[in-house]
Amino acid sequence: MPRPHYLTVLDRSGLLTALARFDPHVAGTPPLGLDLPGSDIDVICQATDAEAFTKTLWDFASPFDGFTIHQWTNDGRPVVASFHLDGWPVEVFGDPRPVAGQPGLRHFEIERRLLALGGHGLRAAVMQCRREGLKTEPAFARVLGLEGDPYAALLALEQMPDADVVRMLNACLT
Repeated sequence: MPRPHYLTVLDRSGLLTALARFDPHVAGTPPLGLDLPGSDIDVICQATDAEAFTKTLWDFASPFDGFTIHQWTNDGRPVVASFHLDGWPVEVFGDPRPVAGQPGLRHFEIERRLLALGGHGLRAAVMQCRREGLKTEPAFARVLGLEGDPYAALLALEQMPDADVVRMLNACLT
């Protein structure tokens, strides 16, 4: 039986409502249309109060299958919770930085921009790499011929003008 659409799962569960005060943003492969059967739903939040964020997650998600939560102290890592909703693995990240500045959302926005500019050809090439087992950022990096750390290489595209991105895409996809 196929999984319900990720937005249906989020709506039915009430997760985004429960996290509303932490500015939740859904990211990752489902909103990009790059998900595979095992893909998860990522929710990125701003958690300036890690204890309140952890308590909110515990109260909401601890009854769900596979629930785990990790909260570190004084090392800058986000609070991370994992659990399952209607056949979907879910990961929720709470970092004290505003969501727009967090690497997870920055990667997501760059990938969305690349897909908008690269169209079907880019989507098909990235999906082929994903089917071969690559994670999303390494798949984009391979298709685009980016060298080095794929996460850093994608962030380097953030300030590149659209015209330059289109030239790069045309060179990679022809």
